[in-house]
Amino acid sequence: MEHTAAKSLDQIDIKILAILIDNAKISTADLAQAVGLSTSPCWQRVKKLEADGYIIGYGAKLDQFKLGATEIVFVEVSLERHNQDALREFGKEIRYLEEVLEVFLTSGEHDYLLKVAVTGTKGYEKFLTQKLSKIPGIRQTRSSFALRCLKNVDVFIPSN
Repeated sequence: MEHTAAKSLDQIDIKILAILIDNAKISTADLAQAVGLSTSPCWQRVKKLEADGYIIGYGAKLDQFKLGATEIVFVEVSLERHNQDALREFGKEIRYLEEVLEVFLTSGEHDYLLKVAVTGTKGYEKFLTQKLSKIPGIRQTRSSFALRCLKNVDVFIPSN
């Protein structure tokens, strides 16, 4: 995903984004009322935020626990090689593992940080031995099970 420099958002745009983060199903009329605009200008602002790439989609938040993948594991991955081909190959392969929720290329001791959802230690063992370890070029992994989530937000909106 390519990112471009952000234009300056005004306070109404920021309010619109904050409300949509909390409730993407809000009606345009209710959104307009909440930000102090009439319906048409509010709708136009939302469309502009979408066109400018600030809003990249809408979706439902699901309860991971109720879905059965009750554990979150953070996995640090180190590759054998660090050239562009190795990075590209790992990036391509990791996308196929549905348990992997997020992948970050990192600086420091490890090359990648993965956020993985599994069904307990048995589920993690299966993920590690039957899926992750099959990706060529991995030198080492280190795992930490999350005990409790203290904060979970999707995005940070800097204030102007």
